[in-house]
Amino acid sequence: MALNSQGILAAVTIAMYIPFLFISLRLVMKYGISRGDGWVLLLVFSIIRVLGGALLVAAEDITPANTSLYIGGYALESSGLSPLLLCTLGLLHSMFQTPDGFSRYNRQFRLLQLLGTVALILVIVGISEASSSSSSSSANTMRRAGVILFCVLYIILVGICIFLWTRIHFVLRYRKQLLKAVSIALPFLAIRTLYSVLSTFSSSSFSITGTTEPNTSDLAKFNILTGEWQIYLVMDMLMEYAIVIIYSVAGIVLPLNEDYKSADSYQDEYPLSRPQMSTPRRQ
Repeated sequence: MALNSQGILAAVTIAMYIPFLFISLRLVMKYGISRGDGWVLLLVFSIIRVLGGALLVAAEDITPANTSLYIGGYALESSGLSPLLLCTLGLLHSMFQTPDGFSRYNRQFRLLQLLGTVALILVIVGISEASSSSSSSSANTMRRAGVILFCVLYIILVGICIFLWTRIHFVLRYRKQLLKAVSIALPFLAIRTLYSVLSTFSSSSFSITGTTEPNTSDLAKFNILTGEWQIYLVMDMLMEYAIVIIYSVAGIVLPLNEDYKSADSYQDEYPLSRPQMSTPRRQ
């Protein structure tokens, strides 16, 4: 069976992210899980994109149509924004580390991670329940609430980035370069987040079967199911790919672990990290 435009884009997505599965896995092995600094979530995002694309390609290839495959594929597609935002959050959190590896503001960043997780759950549950006409209203509400939380998290990320630039003197040497990479990626992330908002609010339902009435909304062209594939390609796929490339190149090129090996050069910024000299005992 020939693939439609969405199926072709799903196949392209698989081809695009298979290499990044290995690249992100390498980054996780390079920096470790305990000091993953968002790299684990970059791996999770790549896995989600490959699996989501595979489900959509399979759904296009199976006759009669399997609604479960479509729901699973589009749920992964819509939820992919969460690990991308949380990956950015993890990278920003790493910039608050001291030369001895101590992370500051852990509680605050845990709360922000919880915010992103709640948004993810709302989006997935909303899409999963969209096939039930009796709960379409509540499902739509959950999807929109989840996307709004994504927007809130993005705004917070921008605020954290601005704060770090005002305190750039206290950011470790190579993490200053990582901050530049994150700053470059933020505009792409803004467009991707905006697309999620426009797509979610483009329709009052999320029907896979296409049995609902035609979408006459002004935002119909942004709908992930029935909208223009060119908009989806530019505002969704290309924006995500640009972010992944920026983060992957930064993780590979920058020797971030060197920040922990050259603590002596940062003693002025972090006096508490300076080794303490023992006081000689009185005879």
